[in-house]
Amino acid sequence: MVPARLAAMAKTTALRAPRPDDLYALRVLSGPRVAPDGNRVVFSLQTVAPSKDGYRQALWTVPTDGSAPARQLTIGAKRDGHPRFSPDGRTLAFLSDRRLAVEELPGAPDDREDAGQVHLLPLDGPGEARRLTDLPRGVDGFAWSPDGRHLAVLSSSHGATREEDARRRGMAGAKPRPGDPPPADYHYVDRLRVMLNGAGFTYARLPQLWIVDVATGSARRLTDIVGGVEQPTWSPDGTRIAFAADPAPDRDIRWRSDVFVVDVATGARTRVTGGRGFFASPAWLPDGRSLAVLGHRFPAAAGSRNDIWLFAADGSQNGPRGGRDLSGRHDLMPGSAMNSDVTIGEEGHLAVTADGDSILFTAPIDGAYELWRIAVTDGALERLTDGRHYLSGWDAVPRRTAGSTRVAVIRSAPAALPDVHVVDVPARRLTRPLELRRLTDINAPALDGIALAEPETRWSTVDGHRVQGWHVPASDVAHPGRRPRRAAPLVLEIHGGPHTLYGWSPSWEFQCLAGAGIGVWYANPRGSEGYGQEFNAANHRDWGHGPTRDVLAGVEALVADGAADPSRLGVTGGSYGGYLTSWIVGHDQRFKAAITCRSVNDLVSQMMTGDIAGPEFGRLEFGAAPWEDPALYRELSPLTYAEEIRTPLLIQHSEKDLRTPIGQGEELFTVLRSLGRPVRMMRVPDETHELTRSGTPFRRVENLVQVGAWFRHYLIEAKGGLPPLPKVRAGR
Repeated sequence: MVPARLAAMAKTTALRAPRPDDLYALRVLSGPRVAPDGNRVVFSLQTVAPSKDGYRQALWTVPTDGSAPARQLTIGAKRDGHPRFSPDGRTLAFLSDRRLAVEELPGAPDDREDAGQVHLLPLDGPGEARRLTDLPRGVDGFAWSPDGRHLAVLSSSHGATREEDARRRGMAGAKPRPGDPPPADYHYVDRLRVMLNGAGFTYARLPQLWIVDVATGSARRLTDIVGGVEQPTWSPDGTRIAFAADPAPDRDIRWRSDVFVVDVATGARTRVTGGRGFFASPAWLPDGRSLAVLGHRFPAAAGSRNDIWLFAADGSQNGPRGGRDLSGRHDLMPGSAMNSDVTIGEEGHLAVTADGDSILFTAPIDGAYELWRIAVTDGALERLTDGRHYLSGWDAVPRRTAGSTRVAVIRSAPAALPDVHVVDVPARRLTRPLELRRLTDINAPALDGIALAEPETRWSTVDGHRVQGWHVPASDVAHPGRRPRRAAPLVLEIHGGPHTLYGWSPSWEFQCLAGAGIGVWYANPRGSEGYGQEFNAANHRDWGHGPTRDVLAGVEALVADGAADPSRLGVTGGSYGGYLTSWIVGHDQRFKAAITCRSVNDLVSQMMTGDIAGPEFGRLEFGAAPWEDPALYRELSPLTYAEEIRTPLLIQHSEKDLRTPIGQGEELFTVLRSLGRPVRMMRVPDETHELTRSGTPFRRVENLVQVGAWFRHYLIEAKGGLPPLPKVRAGR
């Protein structure tokens, strides 16, 4: 069968290059869930709001046999997400903030905290979704009990009613009289890590476990753990709930997480993991006696690899050497973070097969993100899929009649946007990789007539490391889809983290640059995930020199092969990629233009401000906190070498970035402007560190426009001086 997109392209008489404003039409899928009988998949579909200043999210469904196209289930007036089937498959529970649009609450404040609540949608007959919960501070997540009678709900509410919640928070009392001053709005903090990028202050919004009765909606609080609770999952018999948390008194100055089990009837809590590690994502084995978890005990500091462990659920293995590491010898990295400005990255998790013999998970290999299976008995590993793709979100259910497991995945690739695919995993060992069956083609209309570029992977050997990268060839502007006849301009793109990875995933920024006649080189330097723990830890105390050699090796190879013009090179990156961009132009003069985005330029102030402030990040990455080795931090800061920067530099930074606060950009701009260097700062209002991935749509498009304009000015038009300012800026 010819895919709908290929059929549509065959009918198109002329192709055109991708444009920044195409982003408005793209629809992004995430969060697939398979019905208990395996016959349908429900997923979230994100679209851009008509005003281009926000997103809408609705739930859609598609049959797994491919007998019908996907159809919309919920209205998606605001955000409907986190779909979960009841155990009998007759009800779909989901989170929605629709009450702000459909329910009136006289006297409610403008900044209501109760917007997101659990709703129930009947699937075996007609009927609207009804709101189940009414927790005063809303709901952050939930999980069904095995018998379908209760939900384990995450909420930062202190009480089940508004009155009780206000009283427990110390906010009960008479309403202010006319002329009274507003209540105090100071924040008083006595710990670090009280903020989170994108969320702001979080110290008063730490979710706890609640048990909600599905029939009545009544709720009772089950936990009261300092630091909050994450990732609840019920035991097979419904008597216990496993979750991840860090209740330690010094949790703000060290990064740890453990898995606990709480008794639903009594609230008695048992720690399952231990040993000063980071363990999360629990999944029960069918016998209810063991838990599979993801984590490690920091064997390689910041470069430590997530492994799949087994622990006794009764807490008998929670010592410093407890648990059994199933996957360590395979050196895979489940839970790694793939970069994409289109596909929504989803949290790593595990799924145990119905017989308890195997655990399913996803992990990267050679830039692809694949589905794997590992045996519980001996850790034997099996790769289930094999493709040049990114399997981001996934879900699995047992096929009771076939003895297999049905898995739904969200698959994307450099020239293929996210869609739902399904695959049946047999119980027997495979003789060849499984073939994914595609169920949706959501973006066919939006991509009709657009020429998308396919990257080519290339490998380099640097300092004994094998470094993988990808070249997106420039398009002939006059003939989109064709390559130019002579060496093209090239932009080096560098990912953030540093412990994340690039791979076979889509990037609209790369497509727009290639469509404008500028090739792109992106690589995974030492410190990137997906190539084993030694490679992931190879940038310890070396964020600059070694990774620079890694990414430049690919640029030099493309120049040597005649695929890139050495006189028309650019470099850019975000977060750690911004760090390395700033570092490179302070040490190398070959680039004609650069853009450093949400960058780190002063490592001392970076480690002491924002949402990761404290000693832990520095000690994990560099072996010392800034006050313990100031000379090292000065040596490794791009700001130290700012006087050497002569490359025209655009500094992009968001005003509400709490991961790399905007002072990082301001410091570099101040030095370069004072020296009279060609520099411009692009300050983005009301956005966070996530501008390019989940920022407001019209600002994401404007960012793409400015990236293209900066590099076009210097690399294609070969002009000097700063590019003209946009005619409309700051809303004027």
